[in-house]
Amino acid sequence: MQLTFSAPCIFGLEGLCANEFRFLGLQNVRAENGRVLFDGDFSAMARANINARYAERILILLAEFRAATFDELFENVKKIEWESFIGMSDAFPVKGSCLNSKLMSVPDCQKIIKKAVATRLSGRYMLSWFEETGAPRQIQFLIMNDRVSVMLDTSGAGLHKRGYRAQANEAPIKETLAAAMAELAGVRPSHFVLDPMCGSGTILIESALKALRIAPGLNRYFAAERWSCVPDGVFEQEREKARAAINRDCAFHAEGFDIDSIALATAKGNAEKAGVGDRITFAQRDIKDFVLPEGYCTVITNPPYGERLLDVKAAEELYKIMGEKFRREGGKRYAVITPDDDFEKLFGRKADKRRKTYNGTLKCQIYQFFK
Repeated sequence: MQLTFSAPCIFGLEGLCANEFRFLGLQNVRAENGRVLFDGDFSAMARANINARYAERILILLAEFRAATFDELFENVKKIEWESFIGMSDAFPVKGSCLNSKLMSVPDCQKIIKKAVATRLSGRYMLSWFEETGAPRQIQFLIMNDRVSVMLDTSGAGLHKRGYRAQANEAPIKETLAAAMAELAGVRPSHFVLDPMCGSGTILIESALKALRIAPGLNRYFAAERWSCVPDGVFEQEREKARAAINRDCAFHAEGFDIDSIALATAKGNAEKAGVGDRITFAQRDIKDFVLPEGYCTVITNPPYGERLLDVKAAEELYKIMGEKFRREGGKRYAVITPDDDFEKLFGRKADKRRKTYNGTLKCQIYQFFK
């Protein structure tokens, strides 16, 4: 079955996501604002779920149409061949969002879409009531400027949930964004990576996974694995390909420092769970005591800011210290993410490259220094 897929991603990461999908051999890849589209079968769906470092989830894009009334919404949703994906006992919850459209009530749109799907399935299965006791097919919709996108979520939990991060210790940076920082910093299998404010270790772990070519979704479960319409063995075949691509015969290593001993203990546990514990060492150290090693190294960090700092003055002092410690020197590369527009001034030099993105709801920039 040939399908169109939509992979939402953090704004600013569309290009990285699209390039990754092309490298994975996915068909007709095209980047749009906040998402990347591609075509393929269920094997392509499994491959994208298992290997995607920057996408937030993989959705089947079932239909796109204009709708300014509930009648238009109902009729267009009813046209979709839901019976190809949803069985007689399967659950089909609906969630979504509306923006700048005539249809702005999310609960009302949920009810209309649910009714349209049930009406279609009722006619196909000759049932007047659906128990919905089976595996869920999460229906998602987006209505923006009166244009409706209707999708099925194949991922389940967001793809940033790799499975290694302790639930009790929420890292301040998403795994997908940390992976993007590693890519933008040019992390390679031979690199030595440092994070002087590593927190729970997310940036270093994502750097290691990338360097060792370990697929980020290799050890987690996806919603579509329980779908009867997905051929048996599809996910396991793609996992086998991902396992075969792992390269542990490389020189990559990393070091992480932080002043918080509890965060460091969490980071060490996370690295072990991710299968890269032997590549990363952690130590308690203040940024004031950070010393650049000899030779080549890549420094990637997410300095504390916003609610994680007591005041603006503390942030300014921190950026000045970073500017002193992160010297312009041959073989040294730096990548820093922050929402502070005055970062370069406080750091002491202009970035060689910048990329706008978001860290949660915070508008940020990733500052890259490599010259």
